[in-house]
This record gives sequence, C-alpha cells and structure tokens, in this order.
Amino acid sequence: MRKYLLIFVAVFLSLSGTAQKFDQLAKTPPMGWNSWNKFHCDVSEALIMQAADALVSTGMKDAGYEYIVIDDCWQISRDDNGEIVADKDRFPHGMKYVADYVHSKGLKFGIYSSAGTVTCQRRPGGFGHEYQDARTYASYGVDYLKYDWCGSTTQDAKSSYTNMSSALKAAGRPIVFSICEWGANKPWEWAANVGHLWRTTGDISDNWNSMIDIFNKQKDLSRYAGPGKWNDPDMLEVGNGGMTTDEYRTHFSLWCMLASPLMAGNDLQKMTPETKSVLLNKEMIAIDQDSLGRQATCYRDNGNYQIWVKTLSNNEKAVCLLNTSDEKKSVLVDFSLLATIRGGGRGFGGPMPAAPAGGAPGMPGMPGAPAAGQGVPPAGQGAPAAGQGVPAAGQGMPGGMGPGGPGGQRGFTPMTLENYKIRDIWDHKDLVLKETSMYVELLPHSVKVYRFVRK
Repeated sequence: MRKYLLIFVAVFLSLSGTAQKFDQLAKTPPMGWNSWNKFHCDVSEALIMQAADALVSTGMKDAGYEYIVIDDCWQISRDDNGEIVADKDRFPHGMKYVADYVHSKGLKFGIYSSAGTVTCQRRPGGFGHEYQDARTYASYGVDYLKYDWCGSTTQDAKSSYTNMSSALKAAGRPIVFSICEWGANKPWEWAANVGHLWRTTGDISDNWNSMIDIFNKQKDLSRYAGPGKWNDPDMLEVGNGGMTTDEYRTHFSLWCMLASPLMAGNDLQKMTPETKSVLLNKEMIAIDQDSLGRQATCYRDNGNYQIWVKTLSNNEKAVCLLNTSDEKKSVLVDFSLLATIRGGGRGFGGPMPAAPAGGAPGMPGMPGAPAAGQGVPPAGQGAPAAGQGVPAAGQGMPGGMGPGGPGGQRGFTPMTLENYKIRDIWDHKDLVLKETSMYVELLPHSVKVYRFVRK
C-alpha cells in the first residue's frame, strides 16, 4: 500500500507542476568549477580530486568558488535494478568516495545527468528514473545537479524538470538544481519555482563571437533573476586559450554584471598569472555575489559601445563600459550623471539620445559619449540643455520626480556624486576626479568597470 501511495504522490507532483525545490539554496549565484569546457568526456576520479586540491591551493576556494562539478561521462550504464552505474575504469572507488574527498576539502560536490533517455554523450539519462536517481545522488552526497536536455525527444520541458525537482526534494538532501535546456522553452518564465538556475542559450565556445553573442541575448532577462533564481549564460571559458586576456577580462566582467553563476571551466593546475588575475578578482566577484541579487541592465546601447548598470546593496552600483568593436575608443564619461542613475529604471535600454538640432551626435554630458575627434565637440563646451536632446528632470531621466518617488522608482533615495567614491575594479584603485567628466580609453573588446561605493 505504501508503495502505491508513493507512486501516486510522485505522479501527482509531476502532473501538477508544483515546484518542490529547496528554497534556501543559491541565494547568491553559485560559484565553482565544471569539467566540461576543458576536459569534455575525459573525466576521472584522479582529475576531480586534483581539481578539488587546486581549487583550494590556488586561492579560488577563498575567493568563493565552492562547487566541484563532474559533467558528462562519469556514468556508463544501469544495472538490473535500474540503478545508475559509474564507469569503474575511471572512478574505481565509486562516486561517494569522490564526493567524500571533495567534502573533506571544505567544498561541495556536483554531478551531471539529462532529462532525456540518454545524455549528450549517449550515456544513460534520467528519464523514467528520476526518483531512483535522486535517491542515488543523495546517497553519494551530491550538492549540485546539472540536468541537461539531450535525449528528450517529445518531452515537455516544464513537466520534466518539475518532476526531477520534486524527486530531489523527496530524496531529502538539499541539492542545487541547475536546469540546462538551452533556453529553448523560455525557462526564465517558469523555472524560478523549479530550479535554482537555468541556461538561457546554447553552449558557449572559447571565442569572442560566441561569448558576446550569448551576452547580447541576456539583455531582456534581468527581471527574472534574483536570489535563488538565476539566469545562466553558461560556464566560463577563462583560461582555455581561445581569447585574449582582455577578452577574458571582458567575459568575466559581463558574467559578474549579469549576476551569473561563475563556473570556471579551465585546467586549474595550469593557470597562468593572467588567468588567475581574472578568476581571482575579488572586487569583480563581489559585484556578482552582491546580496541584492540584481542582474545588470543596459542603460545605453550605441551599437558597439554600451553602458550597463547593476544595482547593488547599500544603495551602491556597478557601471560597466563595454567596447565590442575591433577598434580603440575614447569616450567621455559623466560620472555625475552615472551617480544618479539606477539599474532597470526609467530611460533604460534605449539608444544614445538624438543630437540637438544643428549639433553633433553623441553629446558630451551623456555618460560615455564618443570623445572629441569622433564627431563630438571637445570637452569643456558643456552638455546641451533640457529640450536639446537630453530629457529634463521629470521627463524620464534620473533625478526626475516620476511615479513612486524620486527618479520614478518607488523607495529609491536619490544619490549624487558627492555620496560616492568611485572604484576602478580592474585597476584596483579609487578614481581621483578633477572634474565630474573625464575621457576613458577602451581597447578593442574591452571593458571598464566602476563601483560607486557609498562614502
């Protein structure tokens, strides 16, 4: 009778779509290391244990990286009872042994499967074995499950992932549930009550075009992210050799601005000083891990030059200037104006304002306007007045009295430049501003990231 009751409950939860995830996990974006980007199917007990050692010895654990996640190819078959079987040649002591070793280092252990009948590398998937596998993973000591979408054929994504979420909850061990269905079924619209993070696109590759294309697809997703529910633009490629150091710095910065999970995917035992300088930038990591859990929004998009703003706790903010072009840019940045804006507020997401009649495009006085010599009057000639291309206070620009209070944002205390010191996150120094605006040099495919820190 008990057996039939459990089956009924499992079927009911699956059909009802009621989420059963562990609510108190992943209150900030998960950080760790995953084997796939560097090692693909070449995983083993020795590799995972060495990765755990390296995460500690390199200082990554102290920087916040805590999960060691085995991706595909650890499993090889199912036994006569349907239990998942680890590859004994690669993991001779079994998965619990590996998990115990990872835990002994003060880290957490993650594993991989797929919602379909097979994984992406044609290993046994989880379909039809969700509750059985969840109990097995709990017995291993798993803390994180990446669940792919390969082999799913005609399955309904929401139902499939809800079923596995309920199975994990029923197994009783708190496990972060990483939904990896590539954004095909708009998981941001339904996965917040099912998993803790969800992939928004297909797989990343270790090159600039792949990375920046994925980043561009995150622009309209900020409202779906927050503590315990994160948009996941895929794992990091930092250190794998396909991009320059500047490009990797941009990659890491953009993921942090997006409040993305930070899953390193490089060879931790062979990190160059340049790779370490990126992955161990604690000031950048602090922006990603901010307790408010806000994803950055695009304040201005001028094609190959963008300004992104991420609201932080304590009425602080991070501002990222992004040059996606193949050429160096010199931009005029009005820090006084940037001090007043807030991520996701009114006036966000549009193109650069139109030039005043008879004037040049770009307009000094707007944050990040192109520099003199690029079609803009030199610094010192002043910004156009209200009615000449820049909205006045009360017309949707920061500082206006919109609905809900100052700036149009309910409960927001308006701030000015005098309230902040400005920190350059990659140069690790405070800016000394002689004027409220200054020119900033941006190399090709690079960023400048500033944190506005309350005085």
